[in-house]
Amino acid sequence: MPLLDVRHLTTRFHTRNGIVHAVEDVSFTVEKGQTLGIVGESGSGKSVTCYSLLGLIPQPPGRIHSGEAIFDKTDLLKASEDQLRKIRGKRISMIFQDPMTSLNPFMKISAQLTEPLALHENLTGKPALHRAIQALEEVGIPNAEERIHSYPHEFSGGMRQRVMIAMALITRPELLICDEPTTALDVTVQKQVLDLIRDRQRKLGTAVVFITHDLAVVSEMCDHINVMYAGRIVETAPKDELFRNPLHAYTRSLLKSIPAAQPKGEPLYTIPGLPPDMSNPPAGCSFQPRNRIGNPDLCLKTVPPLSEITAGHYAQDCPGCLAK
Repeated sequence: MPLLDVRHLTTRFHTRNGIVHAVEDVSFTVEKGQTLGIVGESGSGKSVTCYSLLGLIPQPPGRIHSGEAIFDKTDLLKASEDQLRKIRGKRISMIFQDPMTSLNPFMKISAQLTEPLALHENLTGKPALHRAIQALEEVGIPNAEERIHSYPHEFSGGMRQRVMIAMALITRPELLICDEPTTALDVTVQKQVLDLIRDRQRKLGTAVVFITHDLAVVSEMCDHINVMYAGRIVETAPKDELFRNPLHAYTRSLLKSIPAAQPKGEPLYTIPGLPPDMSNPPAGCSFQPRNRIGNPDLCLKTVPPLSEITAGHYAQDCPGCLAK
């Protein structure tokens, strides 16, 4: 039985300019100890998918229209706020993209690190502070006993991200969601943060959902990959299979756009055009206007279903996007 089983999740935003179809009919599972990568361009629905699971979508304008997300026999999408509060931050934690906006600038790191311990484990005072200092030491922050009484602005970007990791892991969650945790960091710090997440995962046995637009990161971190485009999963497969045999034109376009994959001296490949406006989603294949690798003339006029093309390898069954 999977740790998390998401079925047919649909999330939309009801705005003055119409309904934005952010996530449409998304299904996936996460096994214990597994690392699942969710990749795609900005606006593809990656973050909204995970925010929906934790009840972090502002309602209104957001609304979860359908689906279920079973976590240890509890449907997260139908759980009460009290039920979610007991799970969120304890059994499921999240590392957000920008630690400067996620950490409270008016509170010392000590108060922010010990808060989940007080809420979920009734641990306060010196025992909580000792655990918080230990958490900072485990993520590689020097002089943790002194630095824990600092404010977020007194840390560098990489150190703030380490604080976020310590905060997410301090309750030893079963599932960790990482929402592009390395986007704002330079390459050296990025590698340190990725190694840190992987090390803590190995020691704690935590399952990880890794949201990113960086295929190089998922190739290093993940066991299984979901590729999202226009609010839907267009391809899903084990990592090695996906990189060895990408099927959908969008996945092949993403792989082709990796700078390291370009012949030296040749212009960098870019996917032409822009993702569709999801307040007016296309009736058929959403990638058809940008499809230069497959055969756009063969793209379906209705939304292609996600089908098993080879064993364990699923892709939207669109003849134009599967054409090579």
